[in-house]
Amino acid sequence: MKMTIEIPSVLALWLFPNNSYLKPISAKEKQLANELPSWRSRQYQHSRGHARQALSELLHISPLDVPLEAKPGEAPVLEEGWGYVSFSHCNDALLIGWAPHKIGVDLERANRNFKAELLMNRYFCKEEKESLRDLKGEELRKAVLKRWLIKEASIKWQRGQLAKDLSQWSYSSQSELASHKLNGQKLCVHQITYSKWFMTIAYDQIKTSNSPIICVS
Repeated sequence: MKMTIEIPSVLALWLFPNNSYLKPISAKEKQLANELPSWRSRQYQHSRGHARQALSELLHISPLDVPLEAKPGEAPVLEEGWGYVSFSHCNDALLIGWAPHKIGVDLERANRNFKAELLMNRYFCKEEKESLRDLKGEELRKAVLKRWLIKEASIKWQRGQLAKDLSQWSYSSQSELASHKLNGQKLCVHQITYSKWFMTIAYDQIKTSNSPIICVS
């Protein structure tokens, strides 16, 4: 007999440092973790355990009763009727997002160092490049990083592929929507700067209207 719950009408986020204690995971997840290299195994156990704990508090059930399917390297999935969940890692933190409808989240350190102009020229469309043309140095780095997070969060919402869809998603600051060039999908994006991190949440513009609730460990 399947468990039934009342789904809250919130868009929830949880941020956990990577050095936080591990939480309980299922027997199947332990088996999968044992097949991974040590660093990857801990990351896997950390994300799945904290996701179970966070969702158990939100949905008022035991962590091990959360019907989460989250194989290594695959997008996490909840059973039908339990909402949608998305994960993102950076080098020192884990971001978990949950909503009653599809959601994608992405997280990065705000000070991440990379070649902003090279990344922009390779993956951004003509309109995006035009909108950033007057920016230089640190301003350009931050703007490109935030746009990159929009693309990754949108791909996670789509359950797409980074190599295939990265150049297809673009963001318009005028409409404040992310758009996919080929299939015409449009998403709302919500960007947050918290402490030393940038976060982006992508979600369906029709089905989700509330601002995210952020829980920090």
